[in-house]
Amino acid sequence: MSSSTNLTLGQYFKNIQNAALSTLEGMAVTFSWLFRRPITIQWPDKIEKPLEETLPERTRGILEVETRICTGCLACQKACPIDTISIDMERNAETKERFIARFDIDAAKCMYCGLCVDACPTGAIRHTTLFAYATDNIDNLLLSYVDKGEKVTPFRPKDPQPELRARGSIGKNVLERNLKSKN
Repeated sequence: MSSSTNLTLGQYFKNIQNAALSTLEGMAVTFSWLFRRPITIQWPDKIEKPLEETLPERTRGILEVETRICTGCLACQKACPIDTISIDMERNAETKERFIARFDIDAAKCMYCGLCVDACPTGAIRHTTLFAYATDNIDNLLLSYVDKGEKVTPFRPKDPQPELRARGSIGKNVLERNLKSKN
């Protein structure tokens, strides 16, 4: 046996004392947190207001489309760098009038860069404060703002300004409709 492993009786008890003091010191730090107010909260249960109301105005959450003021110019679709937005325009052969036949946003692909929002001349496409829309079915993340078979007449800037819906209400309705219809 080497001399480095031979401990005197005094050193042995000194090691025990150091271990006990170190343990008590660690426990004192841990127990001191027992009486402090927690920094974190249990989300989403213990917050005073809905989280969407506490987020800043320019939060880049889920995109929504106010079809009442969409001109069908396709600027948002062209501005999107990853082809998240799909818009189909159709024309009535008799009246030569254009219609928005499809306006889809694939939230699974969207990177929330805001280029589409900046490109829209009327502000029809906008970010909301909605962000918690996890699902087990990726098809639920395809947000359709024009129902199949529906044809939306594009807004003309010379037309009177329609009443706009509250920010986030359109996106919330589309998300709820997706969850109901695809589950």
